[in-house]
Amino acid sequence: MARVLHIEDNPVNRLLVRKLLDAAGHEVFDAETGLEGIRLAEMHKPDLVLVDINIPDLDGYEITLRLRGMPWMQGKPIVAVTAEGDRETSLAVGADGLIQKPFNAARFPDLIAQYLAGHTERSDRHADDARILRSRSQKLVERLEQSVKDLSQANRQLEENARLRQMFLQNLSHEFATPMTPVVGYLRLLLDEEAGPLTPLQRKCLESVHTSTQKLRSLIDTLLDVSHLETGRLHLFDRDYDFAAVVVRAIEETEMRFKQAGVQVQREASSISLPARGDPDKLRRAMVHILDNAVKFSSRGSVVAVSVRAIGEGGSEDQRYELIVADDGPGISENAKDHLMQPFFQVDGSRTRSHGGVGLGLAYARNVAEALGGGIEVQSPPAGPVAGRILGGTAIRLTVSPQPARRESVTGTHPAPHAER
Repeated sequence: MARVLHIEDNPVNRLLVRKLLDAAGHEVFDAETGLEGIRLAEMHKPDLVLVDINIPDLDGYEITLRLRGMPWMQGKPIVAVTAEGDRETSLAVGADGLIQKPFNAARFPDLIAQYLAGHTERSDRHADDARILRSRSQKLVERLEQSVKDLSQANRQLEENARLRQMFLQNLSHEFATPMTPVVGYLRLLLDEEAGPLTPLQRKCLESVHTSTQKLRSLIDTLLDVSHLETGRLHLFDRDYDFAAVVVRAIEETEMRFKQAGVQVQREASSISLPARGDPDKLRRAMVHILDNAVKFSSRGSVVAVSVRAIGEGGSEDQRYELIVADDGPGISENAKDHLMQPFFQVDGSRTRSHGGVGLGLAYARNVAEALGGGIEVQSPPAGPVAGRILGGTAIRLTVSPQPARRESVTGTHPAPHAER
């Protein structure tokens, strides 16, 4: 019985070889990657190694070079098993032969027995020519192996950090949301004078607190949604709505912010109805984030232009509804455009920046738009006039499909509660 190490990333091939060699009385060790194969070779010191050439981290040639540099692999057969590998290269780096895929399953155990008995396709010429190549290459492969190990470790750490960040966002959002519920409720009760009449000064103070509370609540909701999006657990309702009406509601929701900033909204006059199906509440919040972004980068006395229209033939799969929001702000560099939709990215993230926000709004808007069959495009400066105005800042174009295909792998899609239908 021989100890056979099989390095192969395809699980079907690993299973087939294991069954064939188990039946022949051999002990088989499987490795899915080159690094794992080298580790198992050091641990088990196999009598024969089968290595696929096309391995994701280190390829079969690099693995063979590395194994040939191990003292206990001297004189042990290494066989390349591949559909596309080069025989001469395989022999030059130290393999004893090459088995072409797909191989004959009935003859495979006999071939392995021949290699175990000393068969090799390498001639003395091959051995002489390859010796210098191997001696010069093995140190390079050792350094490559260490680099791959370091990168793999760094990648695992990044994945763990991303998981911890997602958990932190979710826990933080829930912890913030719990005390916010009674605060919002009691503020509403006081403003409605359920607890007694208010003086003008008291009402002004409470309305200011209410505005700040709504901003905080919106940020908490965004944190929750982004954490759900990153874990694929954002729940989208599935109900009828009017895209144009959602735009109107989003503008009304941000009206106070526009007034406080001294920025005028110029909306393309339109009474069209744009019927669609999806989640209007999350879409409205996505639009609010885009409008907030325009306000944030607009100077007092400037204009934000808003345009709404349908693109494509009605009822076709290619039809999209479009919202364009354009500002006259400082614009965005080409480099910043590539990162603008990433969570937590900000054009100016310094402590002295003049604009607020935490860099989540546009990331949320992009994910909602994509989940509804559309997307987001950034133009800086705007490609053309918006609502009749030519502005020199930035235009953000949001599109959705009237009937988006369900994307269960990205979000959960649920029918709306009966009361909302």
